Amino acid sequence: MTVTTTTHLNFRGRGAEALAFYRSVFGGQVTALTFADAHNLRSEGGLATAEEADQVMWGEVRSEDGFHVMVYDVPSALSYDPGDRPVYVSVRGAADAGDEVTRYWEGLRDGGTVQVDLGPAPWGAPLYGMLTDRFGVTWVLDVAAAW
Repeated sequence: MTVTTTTHLNFRGRGAEALAFYRSVFGGQVTALTFADAHNLRSEGGLATAEEADQVMWGEVRSEDGFHVMVYDVPSALSYDPGDRPVYVSVRGAADAGDEVTRYWEGLRDGGTVQVDLGPAPWGAPLYGMLTDRFGVTWVLDVAAAW
């Protein structure tokens, strides 16, 4: 059996915006299903209100380069607290991927807050940086160290 893992990010009403942003940074295709598309509205026995009908019940960005992230807008019927550092999303490039990782860094930094500037790391990674994007998601980007 082959297993893969995918980061699944939760938002409240900003899922479509997040999908578009991550696509602008990483490229790829966006696929999304709204609560209305899935007939998951309270008037139909579902979770979302009429005001939440166009929010993302399930969405993803998937690129040919291997980037994949899933997105969900948590409806008001469910509790939602993004917490403090509940998850980091790690994007690691191969030894020759410095330019690509830097491009992703520049995209994610737009509207975000840098935690650790992108640069050489003391443990030998040619590039390492950490930032929190405009949606409150913390990203760790690096180029693999040659151990």
